[in-house]
Amino acid sequence: MLNEFKKFILKGNVVDLSTGVIIGAAFGGIVTGFTKGVVEPLLAMLGGNPEVGLKIGPFDLGIIISAIISFLITAAVVFFVIVKPANKLMSLMKKEEEAAPSAPPADIVLLTEIRDLLKK
Repeated sequence: MLNEFKKFILKGNVVDLSTGVIIGAAFGGIVTGFTKGVVEPLLAMLGGNPEVGLKIGPFDLGIIISAIISFLITAAVVFFVIVKPANKLMSLMKKEEEAAPSAPPADIVLLTEIRDLLKK
């Protein structure tokens, strides 16, 4: 059982996933800071308090509405500030890779040299 656990832990996918989770958690702080420091003050200047209060009996639906609005703002920030520029950068890198011609394999180069020598 210990060997199985070692194999599981040392798989590349587990390491990649754990690294992604750690980086994602750290990145969450950046997104939260940007949202609270830039986006929410802009919204407050435009429309007032970003917190919504809507009590119906013992239930406070305002908390749910505020959470949904906060999620949408965070998702928009992530999409427009990170995902779109990253996709653009990746597409530029992919075009550069496609544009650069790859060197022919060694056996093709050797056969080409032999052919050229035989022509002479």
